[in-house]
Amino acid sequence: MRYAICNETFAPAEKMPWEPWPFEKQCRCAAQLGYHALELAPFTFSHDVRTISADERKKLRDAAAAAGVKIIGLHWLLAFTKGFHLTSPDRAVREATAHYGEALVDFCADLGGDVLVWGSPKQRDLQAGVEIEQGMEFAAGVFRAIMPRAAARGVTIAIEPLGRPDTNFINTAKHGRRLVSMVNCPNFALHLDVKAMCDEGRPIPDIIRESRGVVRHFHANDPNRRGPNTSGLDHKPFVAALHEIGYDGYVSVEVFKYDPDPETIARQAIEYLKKVYV
Repeated sequence: MRYAICNETFAPAEKMPWEPWPFEKQCRCAAQLGYHALELAPFTFSHDVRTISADERKKLRDAAAAAGVKIIGLHWLLAFTKGFHLTSPDRAVREATAHYGEALVDFCADLGGDVLVWGSPKQRDLQAGVEIEQGMEFAAGVFRAIMPRAAARGVTIAIEPLGRPDTNFINTAKHGRRLVSMVNCPNFALHLDVKAMCDEGRPIPDIIRESRGVVRHFHANDPNRRGPNTSGLDHKPFVAALHEIGYDGYVSVEVFKYDPDPETIARQAIEYLKKVYV
């Protein structure tokens, strides 16, 4: 399998005892440790990707190439943005969200990436008075509006089911698969995250098998919000299920706790990936 790591590991939004790493250093460290790629959080560069110039985009892509890693795509898509919401009852907000989604597609493609992991829990929460069915229709409408741009740029949007502590919308892979069916486009798929699947209370290998044919991307982490196997969770059954469904994408490390330091986190994670995710 191919390994990636999310770049906010090296430059988190929260204040840490160490300074955020420059992007060039992130790329070099990832490559030296054996990662094949980086998955980028847009907020580590700007709170609005439309402000990132073509020259800046080229510099990011060139920095990754010089280090020998690929930029595979983006996640945390709406973090720190303003005025966007996937299931807002306000049509103008949903339209603005779709337009920004097109800008994210362009940013991703300009960097050489081809996947957008759509998590952003607080910018998709069902608001007061919006029921689940209406929320699904609202979300599907936003994604359908983005699909022509995604298809034209060769980018897939992968909806990320998230646990109940994070959001009240799309908490299970089953709900994610239903949204994939509603959007009904080859450029819209499912993302699976180990931490989130742990919240479902069902065997994770079963969830993976049920998602055969629609899984586009995969995050390896633990329910303690740290890297894979840091809580003693055995990922080997998940790997077996991924092989069973023919998954051939990246396994990307995403953490939410950034101590003791980026290099230690990244090293410990890939040591486990190389033992188990093979």
